[in-house]
This record gives sequence, structure tokens and C-alpha cells, in this order.
Amino acid sequence: MTPQPVQPAPAPSMPIEPQPVQPPPTLPAPGQPLPPPPAQQQTGVPDPNSTLAGRGSDSSDVGEVALAPKPVLMMSGQATWDQGFQRLSNAIRALRAEAQKNGLAVAGRPLALFVETTDDGFRFEAMLPVAIPPGGQAPTLGPDFRMGTSPAGPALRFLHQAPYDDIDSTYETITAYLEAKSIVVKDAFLEEYVSELNDPGDPNLEINVYVQPK
Repeated sequence: MTPQPVQPAPAPSMPIEPQPVQPPPTLPAPGQPLPPPPAQQQTGVPDPNSTLAGRGSDSSDVGEVALAPKPVLMMSGQATWDQGFQRLSNAIRALRAEAQKNGLAVAGRPLALFVETTDDGFRFEAMLPVAIPPGGQAPTLGPDFRMGTSPAGPALRFLHQAPYDDIDSTYETITAYLEAKSIVVKDAFLEEYVSELNDPGDPNLEINVYVQPK
């Protein structure tokens, strides 16, 4: 298969199979108080530009990081390869609008977990880290949205600093690195959008790509 723009999958030798997203935290029914937030959310103002594990500085470096779980507002989506960039961008806008509607402060950069790919397209879980207000009410979300938790644990961080149209080259680098190091990873890849997804040809686009060893 000839790689198409925005295809976030590794080489065919490493097919991605469906993988369930981590179950959402237990939340009370709408109108009931939420549980106390984690300690790190109890102080300070949520930073909408914070990342899961800091920021890389060189696309040639591979960072060994630990992903801390974050509460996220999330929605499922799917797209053909040609539609990919626009569908991801639309999903992020929808998540931000839903967060604002429910008074949820954005607490990090948006994410997309790619859970299945085929020759025709892919399925993904779009996520937006949010701060759970202490003593607040459980959000009454629209039918397309739910609360969940971002992936957590040890991971390798690869930095993509180039147009999204060129992200295939970053995944080729990831595949080569994993094969050279004989590293077996989970079958889902996580993209964190440090930059806004406004233009697939933006040469300054910055994305963290996380892979988690098994």
C-alpha cells in the first residue's frame, strides 16, 4: 500500500490491531458531586498547553518518558486516509466546544489514540485533558462524548517537527528504531498535538508521538 498523507501507522510489518482504551474513571450520575481531583489539580491554574511528558527539543532524539494519567474528555472517530487531518482537527474543535459548554477547564494539549488501521482508513479516540473541578457537578455530556483517562506508563517519545503531510517519515523512523532495538510495543500509537492542527502543510507543526513498550 502506498502511504497516504496523514497515515499514522507503522510499516506493514507491524500491523496495528484494535485495542481498548483505558476505562474511564468512575463518575457519579449527572447532578451529583464529583470526587476530589488528584493532588496536582488542587492547586494552581490548569495549563492548556501542558504536555504529558514535557517537550522534546530535537526530532533525532528518542525520549524515555513516563506518561501520567490525566482525566480527559473524549470521543471516538474514524476517517479515510484522505480525510484524516480534517477529521482529527474537527474532533479537537468539538471536544473544546463541549468542554466549554460544561465549564471544564482545558488542562493539556489534545491527543489522538490510533486504535485500528486498515488499507482504507483508521479509527481513533480523540482526547482533551480537562481539570475536574473540586466539589463540582458531573458534566452532562452530549451523546458523542464521554469522560476517560489518558494512556499512562513508560513510553518512548518521538518528536515530529514538519508538515503533517510528512508524518509517514516519522513513523518510518519509529518502526526502524523499534526493529533495531528489538522493542515490542503496544498496538496503539498516541499523538499529542503541541501545535494547532490548522494546516497539514505547516512546516512548524510539532507533534509528540508516544509508543509504549509491552
